[in-house]
Amino acid sequence: MPYINFNYYNLSLIIGAFTALISGFVVISHDRKRLENQIWFALTMCTAIWSSAYFYMTIVSTVEEGLVGNWILHYAAIFIPLFYYILVLIITETVDQHKKRIYTYSFIALIFTSINTLPQFVSTVIPKVGFNFAPVPGPLYIFFFVYFVVIVLDGLNTTRISIRKSENKSIRKRLFYTIIFTLAASIGGGSVFATTFLTVIPPYPILLFSIYPAISGYAILRYQLFNVKVVSTQIIIFSLWIFIFTRIILSGDIREQILNSVLLLITFAVGLLLNQSVVKEVESREKIELLAKDLEKANVRLTDLNRQKSEFVSFATHQLRGPLTAMKGYASLILEGEMGELNKEVKNGVLRISDSANTLVTIVNDYLNISRIELGAMKYAFETIDLKNLIEDLAAELKPNIDKTGVKFTLTYEHGVDYRTTADRDKLKQVFANVIDNSLKYTPRGSIFAHLSLDKGRHKFVFTIRDTGVGIAPETLPHLFQKFTRAENASKTNILGTGLGLYVAKEMIEAHHGTIRAESKGEGKGAIFIVELEPFAKI
Repeated sequence: MPYINFNYYNLSLIIGAFTALISGFVVISHDRKRLENQIWFALTMCTAIWSSAYFYMTIVSTVEEGLVGNWILHYAAIFIPLFYYILVLIITETVDQHKKRIYTYSFIALIFTSINTLPQFVSTVIPKVGFNFAPVPGPLYIFFFVYFVVIVLDGLNTTRISIRKSENKSIRKRLFYTIIFTLAASIGGGSVFATTFLTVIPPYPILLFSIYPAISGYAILRYQLFNVKVVSTQIIIFSLWIFIFTRIILSGDIREQILNSVLLLITFAVGLLLNQSVVKEVESREKIELLAKDLEKANVRLTDLNRQKSEFVSFATHQLRGPLTAMKGYASLILEGEMGELNKEVKNGVLRISDSANTLVTIVNDYLNISRIELGAMKYAFETIDLKNLIEDLAAELKPNIDKTGVKFTLTYEHGVDYRTTADRDKLKQVFANVIDNSLKYTPRGSIFAHLSLDKGRHKFVFTIRDTGVGIAPETLPHLFQKFTRAENASKTNILGTGLGLYVAKEMIEAHHGTIRAESKGEGKGAIFIVELEPFAKI
């Protein structure tokens, strides 16, 4: 290969072309559909072509070759300010406000494209300031210079106005770095105008042109200028590529150049694969983050709806209690003969009304308790009580109902035990009443055995109630204490059950630092309910 005399200027050009090329492909590979990325790709490709063609023009040996390089670099240079201006409008979100200017600048760019090869635009190329060849401007070239300056100043002014209007600190910094890389690119690349118009002034600031992709890369990394979140990985890859590429062009030994070229190809392939992997990983993480945010919003909404539901149920059930209390009161007065003698048929009818009212009261109370539990409004009045006395009193209260069923009920307890515990008497009474009533409902015939004892090894009071009723299927047991859960055979035995009582009982027992569970060998084999509480529990 012919020997190339590298210097500060043409080295800046080739490095600038390389960095622009990589920057463009990285951004467009991240998101091809994003308009901002598409315009950045177009801008960097034009920049890479301009820089490469200028480099070519500075090292060739004939005027004809120099003119070809000149034509190529100007075809690219004509569109660099246009794409830059469109990019600024996209970043500042002002495209709709400046559409007429885009059309005007585009029309002017097409005019320059049509006259690019005419001598009135660039008359020839000649050796200048260490370059083998550089352009000599024709009479129309000054208009191209004005076009370049006007668009750059327009873009800078648009960015400045957007910074002044924006109150978002992050957006202001993003726009600030847009100005910085604009100045670096326009001053660095535009410095060749001095060499074009004057034969004795070299383009000293051209180094700025080769580093402006690094400035924009920093803005991408820090302020998401192009919404690329994998730039940290890409910067490492680019730096490695640029380092190896620089070694190739600076090396004077052909074997070292070949070795570095092979190394560049390998690192280029590995870098692309690594970049793809990181991009996919980041995209997956972004999707997961979006899903998590959507789920969080949905959870907040569901929590709010659940609260509103609980408030509505609480309100509605409170309103039902008044009429039900009146129904129970009047039914009781009628049955007691306070309103006159009743014949048998009327008495049976009033008894049914009374039973239905009592059932509705139980359901309403269950709903009220659930609403209070879900709203965190359930209050407990803890005191020291005798658990044995509480259960004995409850059994005495329930005896008339038990006798009506014809089921044999037996209550036993371990003697010589101090059964005092710390609890809310009314809530605990409700729990045991629910458990006993549950066994009665689902034991059409047979017997129920209740037993209270102390498990000394675990220091727990254990209340066990065993029945010979319909039993519980194995698949139902894990869900028995959830809301609205009932066994299929339970629905056949007791159609009025709501599936709420055991849920309420579980919540109340857990508030006492106790446990409640159920056991059964299967349908038709009865069930066992076990309640455990701490003696003198510290609530």
